[in-house]
Amino acid sequence: MLFGNLDLLRYDPLEFLRLMLMVAVAVAVAIAVHEFSHALSATRLGDDTPRLQGRLSLNPLVHLDPLGTLFLFLVGFGWGKPVMVDRNRLKGGYRAMGKVALAGPVSGLVVAGLLSMVLRASDISLRSTLGEMLLMTIILNIILSIFNLIPLPPLDGHKVAVGFLPFSMALSFQRLERYGIMPLLMLIIIDRFVGVSIIWRVIRPGVNFFGNLFLGEALL
Repeated sequence: MLFGNLDLLRYDPLEFLRLMLMVAVAVAVAIAVHEFSHALSATRLGDDTPRLQGRLSLNPLVHLDPLGTLFLFLVGFGWGKPVMVDRNRLKGGYRAMGKVALAGPVSGLVVAGLLSMVLRASDISLRSTLGEMLLMTIILNIILSIFNLIPLPPLDGHKVAVGFLPFSMALSFQRLERYGIMPLLMLIIIDRFVGVSIIWRVIRPGVNFFGNLFLGEALL
C-alpha cells in the first residue's frame, strides 16, 4: 500500500494522491458494507444491539476503526470497528452467530459481483479513474472476504466454523478464542519476515475462483 508506493510519491505526487483516493474509496465501501451486513444480520436474528449502537448504517465513518484503517493503508492489513452482538439474544442458538459472521464476507462477494456486472455492462474504460476505482473495489472486496473466512480469531471464519461445524469440532475451534489475535498475528509476522506466504497460499484458490468468475482472470 503506502510503503509500496513511496517512489511514486517522490516522482509523481498527483498520481500518488489519485491512487490513495481510489484506495480510500475502495476501503470505505468494503468496510462499510461488511460491517453493515453483520449489523443487519444480527438485527434480523433478534439482537437490536447493533441498531442501538448506530451500526445499522452504510455510513463508512460509523464503521471505520482509525488504527485498522491506518494499518490497511500502510501494510495492506487492517480491520473495521467490530459490530457488537449479544449472542444470547439471537434466534437460532449458537448457529445464529455463525450466520451473523458469514454475512460480512458474503456481502463483500455480492458487492464485487454487482460491480463486475456494472463494468461488463457499461463502456467504462479500465484506464479511467472510475474504471480503476471500480476494479480496485472489486478486488479488495474479494480479497478481504476470502481472507476473513480463515478460521482463526478474530476473523469471521472462526465464528463461522464454530457456528456450522459439528458440535465436537466447534468446541475445538472455540478454544482458540483464549489466544485472541495472537495466532493470526504470528501467521502474519511469519509471512512478512520469513516470506513463506502461508496466508496467500490459503486464500489463493478462493480469490482466484471469484477473480475468474467476476473478472475473467486469476488475481493471485
